[in-house]
Amino acid sequence: MSSVPSFAAMLVTEDGVRIDAAHTPPREAGDLGIVLAHGFTGSLRERPTRRITQVLSGFGGVVSFDFRGHGRSGGESTVGDLEVLDLDAAVRHARAIGYSRVAVVGFSMGAAVAVRHAGWRGRREDWDEGGHRRGEVDAVVAVSAPARWYYRGTRPMRQVHWAIERPLGRWAARVGKRTRIRKGVWDPVPLAPHEAAARISPTPLLVVHGDADGFFPLDHAHQIYRAAREPKELWIEPGYGHAESAATPGLIRRIGEWVSANS
Repeated sequence: MSSVPSFAAMLVTEDGVRIDAAHTPPREAGDLGIVLAHGFTGSLRERPTRRITQVLSGFGGVVSFDFRGHGRSGGESTVGDLEVLDLDAAVRHARAIGYSRVAVVGFSMGAAVAVRHAGWRGRREDWDEGGHRRGEVDAVVAVSAPARWYYRGTRPMRQVHWAIERPLGRWAARVGKRTRIRKGVWDPVPLAPHEAAARISPTPLLVVHGDADGFFPLDHAHQIYRAAREPKELWIEPGYGHAESAATPGLIRRIGEWVSANS
């Protein structure tokens, strides 16, 4: 499969943070835009994200971006809180460049943000210039999502919390992963993904989780799925690990087919 070229864009969030983004046009003309939300310490320029972008471009145009504090984007990561503003900027960009249907596919932290964004009842119940409610999308896919905050039940998640909470951990994330993390605690604590899932309907929701996920066990997927109302689907993938790096082209194609059919 030949690669589809991408076109760089710089977005600005509602709170003034510059977000590095790219648009990969669809292989065939269509009205479906897919916004791709990466996981914590990820980037639109990393190989797994680029590979997923290329596969999804077979189903629609793809807007990928770096969350705040990641890669070339400005600001500092709030690890799932203010990132809803970053995702909203990417969704608005997808509509602005002509996609009448917009779906979000998120991985890990990006999946949590996607669920929160779709269930967003923000500080202002207003509408954007295109006539769309903030947080309005046509479908949501949450892959390897946490259902709740502060989970430390696996070794990888204890390591993540060390990176977030400790000065040395934040330094290591900045130097090793180009991820700049805001110090301090959430105040207030944002709505948990499983709580936001209850607000998504009637937008279709697909929850995808691997039974070999070393970060979040399967009860996270089940908790999100139980909280959501129809229309919803749950895929438990045998042998699948965590997020972008473990996702096979076959799984991404199935996700693309689901998005195309349900948006």
